[in-house]
Amino acid sequence: MKRLLLLLLALHATLASAQKQAYLPRSIKLPAEIADRDNQFSGLCRYGNLLLLLSESRLQEHAEAKVYALDFASLDAQLTQQTTELPYKKYLLRNLDKLRARIDSTGQHYEGLEGMTVLGNIAYFSVETATSSPYCYVLRGPIDDARNTITLDTHYLVPLAKPTLSNGTHIYNAGFEALASYGQNLLLLYEHNYFTHDNYAFTLPTPDDAPDIPQYVSVKRLPFRVTDMVPTGKNRFIGINYFFSGAEDSVYRPAPTDPNTKFVRAGAGYQNYCRLISLRYKHGRISWKPLFELPKQYMLYNWEGLAAYRGGYFLINDKYGPSNQSTLLYLQKR
Repeated sequence: MKRLLLLLLALHATLASAQKQAYLPRSIKLPAEIADRDNQFSGLCRYGNLLLLLSESRLQEHAEAKVYALDFASLDAQLTQQTTELPYKKYLLRNLDKLRARIDSTGQHYEGLEGMTVLGNIAYFSVETATSSPYCYVLRGPIDDARNTITLDTHYLVPLAKPTLSNGTHIYNAGFEALASYGQNLLLLYEHNYFTHDNYAFTLPTPDDAPDIPQYVSVKRLPFRVTDMVPTGKNRFIGINYFFSGAEDSVYRPAPTDPNTKFVRAGAGYQNYCRLISLRYKHGRISWKPLFELPKQYMLYNWEGLAAYRGGYFLINDKYGPSNQSTLLYLQKR
């Protein structure tokens, strides 16, 4: 019996090691303008042969409203060491100031753009609002490749009710950060999904003849934060599951008796933790399971954006992490 137990422990260690080595992390050298930490990137999205990088566009801090674009051919060239230069272009976001004014006029407070996806040539964005605001929002607008603009529809402003704790208060600095498409619908997942009561996401149809009414979707209780997700197959998605050890995010700390504590506890304190998870939307419910832990040296980055590419994944942080700048990472499947 003891020998069998040892064999099982060895097998578990081997499988865990294989899981951790499933992807090779490759750092992308970004142009100086894009690497600037003040871009505060909050999302990634594939659009044709382009990788789109969403800036939070914090207008209240006089930030430029924009989305950068890198082409995959140039990214491939850098990954294969054919070149280190990355050409890029920038889409200016038109009308965001008008929509921000509409949001603020209702007593809500715009904070920034957090999620992005594209259907056809229509870009969709999720808006995070101040903690005290009861609603987040969805915006949309067509991409104009000739003019390098995305002109937001000033008549399209869909509110999403924020979940609350049992005492009626909102989660600090949280919104619907994970935004992805499935079919002709959007799926929006809130950043915090570990309420002791109901946890839910929203689906939203996109056709013009469909009502702009979000529908509730139950979510299997999920620890830590969810900062982005990307579709990878029929009703299947991959998401970033991240834990920040700072005191201001204490609401994300699991109870000492919670099995998830082992991932984030470090002696008497806490440590950052990040993994990718697999999500499945079936029968009106979202379930999940762990996929891959990031290498230890990348646990300290606040990863905010995710895009799937050739069996691997691009990730980008906001401005927080050891590099003190925007960092684009490619997890290359071995």
